[in-house]
Amino acid sequence: MILRVAMAETGGDGVSQFSKQDIRSIVENQLSDGVPEDTGRTLKRLLAAGYSREEAVDLIGTVVIEEINDVLHTLQPFDERRFSDRLRALK
Repeated sequence: MILRVAMAETGGDGVSQFSKQDIRSIVENQLSDGVPEDTGRTLKRLLAAGYSREEAVDLIGTVVIEEINDVLHTLQPFDERRFSDRLRALK
C-alpha cells in the first residue's frame, strides 16, 4: 500500500514504469550490498520503531521513488546526501 500511494503521487513521470517489486528489489539490493549505508541503518531504526520488515522496506522504497523522480526530472546523478537526508526523515 505504501509504495502504491508513493508511485501514484509521482503521476505520469518515469517512476511509473517501475513496479512495486522493482522498487523493493532496489531496496533489498542496497541492504545486501550495504550501500548506501544509511539504508541499513534506516531499516534497523524503522524495525525498532515497530514497523514490520515489509513496511520498513516499503517506506525506504518511497525514498527510492523520490530520488528516481528527482534524477529523471533534473537529469542530475544520484545524490547520496539528499537520499540519506530523506531516509533520516522517515518516521
